[in-house]
Amino acid sequence: MPKPLFLLLAFALLALPQQAAAQAGLLTGVTELAPIKLSVMAPMAEAPYELEAGKYYRLKIVCDGSGELGLSGAEFFRNLWINEVVIDKVEVRPLGLDSIEFDDAGTATITFVPIRPGRFVLRQPGTTAESQQAVFLVK
Repeated sequence: MPKPLFLLLAFALLALPQQAAAQAGLLTGVTELAPIKLSVMAPMAEAPYELEAGKYYRLKIVCDGSGELGLSGAEFFRNLWINEVVIDKVEVRPLGLDSIEFDDAGTATITFVPIRPGRFVLRQPGTTAESQQAVFLVK
């Protein structure tokens, strides 16, 4: 085997474990985001969420039960890889989401990886106030 080809092959084989280790660490290095709070007449989020595409995040959505409240944001959800949604200790691994609705008080936790940069909005259906939305800025 020619020496340059041997060296190229050796370097390629040495790089494989590093790539696998980097990918294996993706789902262990989770960043906790400030929770979204669903309540009648209360702001949902304090400030826009600044995210990076390709990083792993956990977002809690907490509803106080003051009304039947939900979040819609198909464009946001379609630009994520969703690992799981946990509702009352039940783990769901969906292929995608369009919205989430709470009939009573409760918490849903979503773990996800943004896959495309952009500006995305989750909002309470039927509202127009800026306080009733959560803005995600993905770099």
